[in-house]
Amino acid sequence: MTRAANPPPAHAVPRTGGCQPGGRASRWPAEPVIRGTRLSVEYILNLLAHGCTITEIVQEYEGIEPEDVRACLLFATRSLASSVFVPLVA
Repeated sequence: MTRAANPPPAHAVPRTGGCQPGGRASRWPAEPVIRGTRLSVEYILNLLAHGCTITEIVQEYEGIEPEDVRACLLFATRSLASSVFVPLVA
């Protein structure tokens, strides 16, 4: 796997596990990240959408565990579950 252009740099937030909205990086103040990193949930989901496997992501990014990637999927699922969709009428 090749790393995507301009990956977010690491920072020193204590790791408590999983994609938590409270683990925000200063560069993306309103974007949820994986604790102990600056890897956003959106960034991880984008990697998955472009064909990266959980194993490839874990190998490529230090400090990321398979549970972190699955937590990103769960976060996205719960975010969509609480969204209201309005059908567009032509």
